[in-house]
Amino acid sequence: MPRSEALDRGMRLTALAADIRAEWQSGNRARLARVVIVLLVVFAAATFVSSIMTGAADASLSNVVRWLVGANDADQVLSVRDRIIILDIRLPRAVLGMLVGASLAVSGVVMQGLFRNPLADPGLVGVSSGASLGAVLLIVLGSAVFGPLFALFGFYALPIAAFVGGLVTTLLLYRIATRGGQTSVATLLLAGIALGALTGAFTGVLIFMADDKQLRDVTFWGLGSLAGANWTKIAAAAPIILLSLAVTPFLARGLNAITLGEAAAFHMGIPVQRMKNIAIVSVAAATGASVAVSGGIGFVGIVVPHLLRLVIGPDHRYLVPASALLGGTLLILADMIARTIASPAELPIGIVTAFIGAPFFLWILLRGRTTMGL
Repeated sequence: MPRSEALDRGMRLTALAADIRAEWQSGNRARLARVVIVLLVVFAAATFVSSIMTGAADASLSNVVRWLVGANDADQVLSVRDRIIILDIRLPRAVLGMLVGASLAVSGVVMQGLFRNPLADPGLVGVSSGASLGAVLLIVLGSAVFGPLFALFGFYALPIAAFVGGLVTTLLLYRIATRGGQTSVATLLLAGIALGALTGAFTGVLIFMADDKQLRDVTFWGLGSLAGANWTKIAAAAPIILLSLAVTPFLARGLNAITLGEAAAFHMGIPVQRMKNIAIVSVAAATGASVAVSGGIGFVGIVVPHLLRLVIGPDHRYLVPASALLGGTLLILADMIARTIASPAELPIGIVTAFIGAPFFLWILLRGRTTMGL
């Protein structure tokens, strides 16, 4: 590249950085948000490919990429064993990690916007516990009580049961926390803790009733894992998760308006109650389907939206897609750490997210203790 062209490109990048800095200082972060989303797309793609090539199989990055794009010598660059490992183990694991991470992060964005509080999260307020209860209920009582459900829905029965559990918990939480059309944040958090404990107690009773095989299955929900990822689970959960993710961008305008208060949003022409209903159902669906295939994975719904809100601002038009990308990417990274840090054993992914999320959650509390009255 000629020296003059390099200098011209450098000047353009410097000017772009100056414009973004000026927009940041003025509070308008739209251009920065678009740049961040583009960078997150690249980061997500790189992490996805790295996850596929990480493991015991001898598969270099170049060979994996050539095989994925269908190069002329694709059949020779990887052995049959490596292709099976990548296609049937690593690829579905990466796909499921992206789906679950995106659904948890976007659910966190929606709940934080709906309740106007950065601490709202499907795991913190008991929605994940309700979804786990629904799934464990189906596992333990199974064919004895829910035989017709298995016969009717097949592989979809477990995500549906988790969805119903999460939906019932979410509706109950919303009912308790809302009075006179106003939602109390303090009541929301306290009721979420109480509902989480209550659903946990019911789950404990079911575990006590479970036999050895059921107990092994239920143990899966304890800390969460992507170890059981396969195309069947993806086929069962992906439609529910993708439909929920497809709905949330249409809630962005309403979530932006509701930050000013429900009355203000109503006078701006937002159908507040209908938006709340759609948001609650989408969160319950995404969380329920995620819990059904990966177990309880905490803190993603808090860490990702709050981190992005600090960088690109509170505009949900950009916050929703950015959270989906970063949530999926971080969960894939956490999964890579979980299966390599104690190799050949595998650390539950919930432990990794807890090590990352718990300190970040404490930082949020300490940072906002004055404004939140803590």
